Amino acid sequence: MKIIKYTLVGYLALLSAAWWLTDQADLFNLAGFFPWRNVLSQYTGVIAIGVMSLAMILSARPVFLERYFGGLDKMYRLHKWLGISALVISISHWLIADGPKWLVQLGWLTRPGGRGPRPVFPEGSLQQLFLEQRGLAEGIGEWAFYAAVLLMVLALVKRFPYKRFFQTHKILAVAYLALVFHAVVLVKFDYWSGLVGPLLIVLMTLGSIAAVMSLTNRRAGGKRALGKVLAIEQLAALGVAAIEVQLDSGWPGHKPGQFAFVTFHEDEGPHPFTIASAWHEDGRIRFLVKALGDYTRSLPKRLKVGDSVKLEGPYGQFTFEGNAPRQIWIGGGIGITPFIARMKALAGQPDGKAVDLFHCTADYDQAAVDKLTRDAAAAKVSLHVLWDQRDGRLDLQRLTKSVPNWREADVWFCGPARFGQAIRDGLGSLGFPGERFHQELFEMR
Repeated sequence: MKIIKYTLVGYLALLSAAWWLTDQADLFNLAGFFPWRNVLSQYTGVIAIGVMSLAMILSARPVFLERYFGGLDKMYRLHKWLGISALVISISHWLIADGPKWLVQLGWLTRPGGRGPRPVFPEGSLQQLFLEQRGLAEGIGEWAFYAAVLLMVLALVKRFPYKRFFQTHKILAVAYLALVFHAVVLVKFDYWSGLVGPLLIVLMTLGSIAAVMSLTNRRAGGKRALGKVLAIEQLAALGVAAIEVQLDSGWPGHKPGQFAFVTFHEDEGPHPFTIASAWHEDGRIRFLVKALGDYTRSLPKRLKVGDSVKLEGPYGQFTFEGNAPRQIWIGGGIGITPFIARMKALAGQPDGKAVDLFHCTADYDQAAVDKLTRDAAAAKVSLHVLWDQRDGRLDLQRLTKSVPNWREADVWFCGPARFGQAIRDGLGSLGFPGERFHQELFEMR
């Protein structure tokens, strides 16, 4: 998504510009390897802690940013790329800081003129305090760096179980707080009175608040509600469990297409699931859970009617809002869920828009298709069921032929990311505006 790329590049540019405008006087007077090493160490350190801080802030799920980014799913994608950037930049910082020491020890590099006299500051001054803490900050920072690198790498390994990911990812908050201490002490003291100083103070303060919230299981956005499991229906042919929940007071209501973080078992932690029902203010919510991992495969066996449930939400901007007179919905596999919720809502409150729904699936269950057909009829939605084995896959030619006036529509897609990107690119090549293609990026790690 362009907003993610623009934000990431713009943020790195902002941090770099703030640092350069603060330190530019020194840059024009550098000569030799070690002066450049010192400057680059400061630069990569500033960028690394700035990137980590924004990633930590986004992990608190600030719901007020959803409209800008297009939903929490997009914010989490940015969070992921900030994590990757932090990983690369922090490794670069470590190599720049420690690499020359190894080269000197090996005799491959000579430190000219020694270290020079140790600076002296007034007793009790902040500069003197920071100077006295340098050794401690370096040691804490190094071990926090090792821990952060390990945890960030594990977060990128898709085979690492979600349960363990959820448990270990929280430790990043501790590593971040240690790296904040490292940065505060070791950032060049003159920076605090320059342009980059106040920026770092704001970022590290907000990041530290977010880290403490993470460690105490709190979030900046979304309401929390408690409930119990009312019913569990297994759609074995589809590998899907339909779970109905009765909530107590506290749920603010939701729009079709939004999702919630749901905790069925405390040892597993919260999982994001799209809500498959419209809100009727009766406290009932329905989820469709696809067996995609160890936990979701075992969920129908572990879960029982009457079990307690925790919800946090609602989140997301996949809410079918737009000015076009027609909409095209494309649901791949379990990606049909938000469209079911929307049809439930339209059955009770039509919006007058013509809608074509393409349900593309590799698995087929006639009972599920019959139910989907009834929902579509009640909502006055034109349903196109494409079973891969029987009908082949949806492509650009079939889409544009099935909906001749597709140029007048908003497109809403939920399903496999590559499938969605192929449809987006194909329509874009025909001149379809990118801002009218809405895609749910339902990957929270």
